[in-house]
Amino acid sequence: MSRGKHGRRRLRGSRITVVLLVTAGALLLLAGSSAFAAYRYDRAQAARIMPGVLVAGVDVGGMTRDEAIRAVTGRTGLTLGAALRVAAGRKEWTVSPADLGVMADVPGAVDRALEIGDSMSLFSRVYDRLTHRAAGASIDVEYRYDAAVERAFVEDVAKAVSVQAVDAGVTLKGDRVVFRHPKDGRALVVRAGLVQVHSALVEQASFVALPLKTVRPEVKASDLGHTIVVSKAENMLYVYEGFRLDRRYPVATAAPGYDTPTGVWHVVSKTENPTWRNPAPDGWGAGEPLVIPPGPGNPLGTRALYLNAPGIRIHGTYNSPSIGTYASHGCIRMFISDSEQLYPIIPIGTTVIIH
Repeated sequence: MSRGKHGRRRLRGSRITVVLLVTAGALLLLAGSSAFAAYRYDRAQAARIMPGVLVAGVDVGGMTRDEAIRAVTGRTGLTLGAALRVAAGRKEWTVSPADLGVMADVPGAVDRALEIGDSMSLFSRVYDRLTHRAAGASIDVEYRYDAAVERAFVEDVAKAVSVQAVDAGVTLKGDRVVFRHPKDGRALVVRAGLVQVHSALVEQASFVALPLKTVRPEVKASDLGHTIVVSKAENMLYVYEGFRLDRRYPVATAAPGYDTPTGVWHVVSKTENPTWRNPAPDGWGAGEPLVIPPGPGNPLGTRALYLNAPGIRIHGTYNSPSIGTYASHGCIRMFISDSEQLYPIIPIGTTVIIH
């Protein structure tokens, strides 16, 4: 009797063990099936971005790489196409970041979004995807800038706003003597302009004003020194100091058939008590000595200023009655005393305007 009871207990214990083993096996099988299903689901979703990931403010969760690139490109296109007003002085340009060579690295940002899931465990990824739990990640798009394009634009602006300074001067315009007063110019400060344009692009600004600087003339009226102006119509020689008339003298200029050349010339040399050398022994100088030394009767008088106009001088003459008439062979004659007064104040290089 006792053995029968113990036998029944052993039988029940064996059945319980079998049940437990079967149950455990089923659970293991179920767990294995679940893990395999989770793995297959994870692989199927591997090409898609985790939920709740933002790129440039665009929710790209659940998108493929190509889908995300298209979506984010649409957003960055608004930034790259935005209007940037660039002012320099009174001129203004409207350009976009894209015009200035800015590019958005959208593929790189999307690739970083795809990598977020790689840092998670398989079950975490599956759980987040199935429950649409947001990853809470926000990725910025990196912008690339082209310094060469920016520089080319700033240099174009510099050319457009540049105004050259005007130097003081006395010159001949047509048959008129023109006194040109100095004027300031202006120029773009290119280095500072480059910095400001680049900063405006980085900060996605809508307006930037580029700095200008004043360019001073190199020659002011006070730098001009003396200028000689000879009027053939009046047979007068005027001496200006800067723009101020300093003195005037009557002169003689070319006789009919000869020419005192109109133009802007310069004093290239000067001589006290010059020697005269016959410039046309076979022409108008025929019968005249080949050389006349300094002294009374010398055709050049006691002082001579040589111009770069061939054969032309401003000189004294002993033929005083010729002054105020058209009597020379092209030179500009002065009274002896006037030529001696003029000589010391006129340096080599002085401008001589004949009109």
